[in-house]
Amino acid sequence: MARISDREVEKVKMGISLVALLEQQGFELKKQGKDYATCCPFHDDKTPSLIITPDKNLYNCFGCGAAGSVIDWMMQIEKVGFRKAVDLLRESSLPSLAAKDVGAAPKPEIKNPLSETESQALKMKVVNHYHACLLENVTVQAYLKKRGLDHPELINTFKLGFSDRSLGKLLSPRHLQQGKDERESLKKNGLCLESGMERFSGSLVVPVINKGKVFEIYGRKVGNKLNKDAARHLYLPGKHEGIWNLEGIQNQTEIILCESLIDAMTLWANGFKNVTTSYGVNGFTEELHDFIRNNIKTVFIAYDRDEGGNKAAHALIEKFTVDNVKALQLGFPPEMDINEWAQAYQESEESFADMFNECLLSARASTPYFLAADSSLVAQKVEEALVTSRVLGVARENDDLHIDLGQRHYRVRGLEKNKHREQLKINLMLRHGDNFFIDALDLYQSKQRQQFIKQAVVECGVDEGILKADLGKLLLTLEHEQENHLKAGAKEKPVELSKDETDSALLLLKDPDLLNRIVNDFGLCGVVGEATNALVGYLAATSRKLEKPLAVMIQSTSAAGKSSLMDAVLNFMPSEERMQYSAMTGQALYYLGETNLKHKILAIAEEEGASNASYALKLLQSEGEITIASTSKDESSGDLQTKEYTVEGPVMLFLTTTAIDVDEELLNRCLVITVNESQPQTNAIHDQQRFNDTIEGLLAKEHKQDVLTCHHNAQRLLKSVHVVNPFAKQLTFLSHQTRSRRDHQKYLTLIKSVTLLHQYQREMKTITHNEKVIEYIEVALSDIEIANELAHEVLGRTLDELPPQTRTLLTRIQTMVGEACKADNVEQTTYRFSRRDVRVYTGWGETQVRVHMQRLVDMEYVLTHRGSRGHSYEYELLFDDAQGMDAPHVNGLLDVSVLRKQSSPMHTSMNGSRGNGDMFAGSSRPQRGAIAAGSHSDKNGSQPKCDKTLELFEKANAKKRIIGKEKMNKMPFTCWRNKTE
Repeated sequence: MARISDREVEKVKMGISLVALLEQQGFELKKQGKDYATCCPFHDDKTPSLIITPDKNLYNCFGCGAAGSVIDWMMQIEKVGFRKAVDLLRESSLPSLAAKDVGAAPKPEIKNPLSETESQALKMKVVNHYHACLLENVTVQAYLKKRGLDHPELINTFKLGFSDRSLGKLLSPRHLQQGKDERESLKKNGLCLESGMERFSGSLVVPVINKGKVFEIYGRKVGNKLNKDAARHLYLPGKHEGIWNLEGIQNQTEIILCESLIDAMTLWANGFKNVTTSYGVNGFTEELHDFIRNNIKTVFIAYDRDEGGNKAAHALIEKFTVDNVKALQLGFPPEMDINEWAQAYQESEESFADMFNECLLSARASTPYFLAADSSLVAQKVEEALVTSRVLGVARENDDLHIDLGQRHYRVRGLEKNKHREQLKINLMLRHGDNFFIDALDLYQSKQRQQFIKQAVVECGVDEGILKADLGKLLLTLEHEQENHLKAGAKEKPVELSKDETDSALLLLKDPDLLNRIVNDFGLCGVVGEATNALVGYLAATSRKLEKPLAVMIQSTSAAGKSSLMDAVLNFMPSEERMQYSAMTGQALYYLGETNLKHKILAIAEEEGASNASYALKLLQSEGEITIASTSKDESSGDLQTKEYTVEGPVMLFLTTTAIDVDEELLNRCLVITVNESQPQTNAIHDQQRFNDTIEGLLAKEHKQDVLTCHHNAQRLLKSVHVVNPFAKQLTFLSHQTRSRRDHQKYLTLIKSVTLLHQYQREMKTITHNEKVIEYIEVALSDIEIANELAHEVLGRTLDELPPQTRTLLTRIQTMVGEACKADNVEQTTYRFSRRDVRVYTGWGETQVRVHMQRLVDMEYVLTHRGSRGHSYEYELLFDDAQGMDAPHVNGLLDVSVLRKQSSPMHTSMNGSRGNGDMFAGSSRPQRGAIAAGSHSDKNGSQPKCDKTLELFEKANAKKRIIGKEKMNKMPFTCWRNKTE
């Protein structure tokens, strides 16, 4: 099949009016400046959020994000592929964009081959077919039961149906003229699309039938496997016609007006037969208006209590006031519709009916509204009356709520413990005169309410009917209080910074010597040494704002200062952006709340305390999200039910441990930091501890809080912005181990963390993709240089074949043996030592020495000899540090000077952006330290396989590693950085 040319595609995109197409499909467009707005069919849209821009012939929904051209629209609305969408548009007779008034373009007429009588008979035939399909389809029946609409009388009275794509069986064969006429008639009436597909395919079908004629059909998609872009709510194209439940409201003086058909059917099924509906907040028709104006005295408006529903209700109240019709908006719980409210009362029909009757009684007690000169005054009076009728006066004392109803006083406790809208558990005390009664109950449970009333009548002597009415008013009031409490808890109020605080924080973030200042600030706050570790921890904590944050584990012996180092880093982060625990159970992580951990720090004091939750922690770190299905008992029915709990990331994980053996899967997801346990570091810590007890130390503590506050505010100003590395393809990393796949990602994230911290020193750039503007900052060469130096220290330990503490012990043993051999003037091969010698020299405990010594023996760094004293052992050191292996180092990182040379204008003009030789071959040629890529590669640029070649790399790099870890930690960051250069 020939490909559609780009020219033809562009011709369709810009040649066919999107506005005219939507009007033909029955969408009601409203002018908004130069644009048009309508309700989006691709999600449950109650206020117009779909914007059509005629100048660009594009659409965009601010609710669900659906956007695109006229072709994209046809693909989404018709559920067809690209080619089919183009063909349908080319075959249509829609006006072009050249029309002067696109919004007023005439709709193309499709000739209906059937007469009006025949057409109506066909529509009724379709409705009956859909009705029969519903009675046999378990999917739609389950949907109706879930919504509380599985009412046989409701289903039969209103001919509810289901479109299961079998309509073709009902029609005459296609090759006959009758079959062609029927299909054309269905297209004309909107029951079928231009493609021939049923409009309401896969939907619950609710027809609007007046006096035997089908005027309107509503479709609601059902099922669990719906396309996220699929329209959930459908109507026939064109203007809405007909009045739903006309027979039920014809002889009434009071009616209930709902926003949707689902809500109206809910009330009908619960015994309120005088109900009808408009077709959404913007679907109130003149036909319905005329009927109410001429036949009805009181209208109870049961629109959703959200912004759109309240606004539409106020407009109708003004309209009905002019008609001398009393109009009252019902004050049921905010942010809920009728169906959702009814589902909260699943014990019995009477419970919801009782509560709704209470709602009607409260509305009837309100005063009728008369038209005012200022329509906003009417809306204000309506809102005041609603608040008065729905919410009682509540006095607060600590966490207690006090409510007076006549001579009856109610005290409510425990409302704030309800974390979900499905329950309203409280401790309720009733005091009447000198009598009182206290009980704990869930106001949503009918049996518990009845039990409370029964006991309270005996204890307090109050009439049962009065108590029943009191509980109804309490329920409405407490629902309102609970809703406010849940909203306040769901939205964390951002910390507002003063101008001085903002300026001080920006001054820090824009400091050209930012990293060195951070290291110095750690020193001012009492952190001794550990310059690299503190800086890496700070950068890792900052990476929480990235899509894939770093994770850090501090590993050391007991009392070495790992917890102090973690606390020091966390103290530099705002309190609202970190969660710190001593331990965590196996499933605790799953119940922290859906967004409570997003872009935050999760710190656990001891890895052993999180061992039960290690699986969840690993998944959260790798996948960025965890989900669990948990079984619990439904309190209303007693049946077991499955609930799904999801915790969203990304999250920065911070752990400490004294364990020698750590879960390998968790360990290789983290940057492993080892604390300096040398004697000079201990002496320095002692000096700091003594300094803290002096007057100078007291003043330093006062200054410490100012330093931390500045860093807290700086962290609050940092944004979760995209970081792009323009040098990424040229970077290299050693690939001789499978685990380097994860370590390579840590390295790249470390670079991005440095850039993210410097975002106020980088240009904010933008790029447009699919009409969406994306902001990002770029990595600078200095960021890579800093990350390389930090990676040598941190990843160098992590990538070592020995665990960090085992490597530390090996270094200490090597020093001990070297000093002894020099003192005794003997060769290393002849010197023997015991574990006791190691304990005395290092100060380590027996368990640690034994475990790490066994690792050194197993990996052939130390040889075991049978001693002369019974079963004791003596050891020989086999390890020779001639290559400087004690200094941490990551092999294979690209020398930044190579990138600088590549980026220079002279080099670019001579050899292009990446050069023309092996030296600039990028990531396909792994490097060793500062050795340029390709220096030891074969002709194809592959990594050398010979161990001898790797040994040459090590020797070359050993000359560059002139500073050990202990010296680094005693110098400011810039100082040791410059000396390394």
